[in-house]
Amino acid sequence: MISNLAYIHPKAKLGNNITVEPFAVIYENTEIGDNCWIGANAVIYPDTFIGEGCKIFNGASVGAVNQDLKYKGEPTTTVIGKNTTIREFVTINKGTTDRMTTKVGDNCLLMTYVHVAHDCIIGNNCILANNVGLAGHITIEDFVIMEGFVAAQQFINIGAHSFIAGASLVRKDVPPYIRVAREPLQFIGVNTIGLARRGFPKETITQIEDIYRTIFVRGHSLSKALEIVDAEIGESDVKKEILGFIRNCKDGIVKGI
Repeated sequence: MISNLAYIHPKAKLGNNITVEPFAVIYENTEIGDNCWIGANAVIYPDTFIGEGCKIFNGASVGAVNQDLKYKGEPTTTVIGKNTTIREFVTINKGTTDRMTTKVGDNCLLMTYVHVAHDCIIGNNCILANNVGLAGHITIEDFVIMEGFVAAQQFINIGAHSFIAGASLVRKDVPPYIRVAREPLQFIGVNTIGLARRGFPKETITQIEDIYRTIFVRGHSLSKALEIVDAEIGESDVKKEILGFIRNCKDGIVKGI
C-alpha cells in the first residue's frame, strides 16, 4: 500500500508488495526492493538502492549528501542490503570519491538515532544499538554488535564477531572475535557467548582464546606475540584471519589487559 500523502518521484523504481506511509519521500534514481516498508516521514535520497524485505522507520534519512566538506557533488551511492531494519531517526550519508559508496549489509539492525557517515561499509548481521555514531571511512565486518552510545573515529576497522560495550570510544582497530570495553578501549575477553550461539565449535573457540591470550594477556610486545602465535598455534582459518587483520592495521589495535 502506498499512501497518497507520500511523495514518490516518477523515476524511482519500486518493487512488489511495498508499503509507503504518509509523508515519506522517495527521490529519483532510487530503487526499493520487494516487500519493503517505508515509515512516515522517512526520506530516501537519490542514488540509494535498498534490497528486499527492509523496514525503514519514521524520520529516517537514507542516502543524504554527506557532510564531508571536500565533497563536490560527485556521483556516489548508498546501498542497503536485504532484510535490514533501520529504526527511527537513523541517518545514513552517501559516499565520497574515497569508496564511492556507503553500504549496510543484509540482516542488520540499526537502532534509533544511529549515524552512519560517508564511505562506511557495514557487513551482514550487524547490530548497532541506539545512538551509535560512525565517522567516515569505517569498515565493520559481519556479526558485529555495538552497544548504545558507541562512537568510532574515521578509518577504523572492526573485525567480525566482535562486541563493543556501550559508551565506548573507538580510536583503534578492533580485531575479530573479541569483546572490548573501558576507557581507553581495551580487550576484555573473547566473545565466547556470541561465537557459541553462532555455532562455532568448542575447539575453534579455544584456539581463538589461546591466540588472544598470547596477544593481549601475557605481556609480549605485539610483534613478539604474533611471532609466538605463528610458531606455536596450529594453522586454521581463524588464525589466518586474526593475524591477517592485525598485520593489516595501519594505526594499531586496542590495548591489552
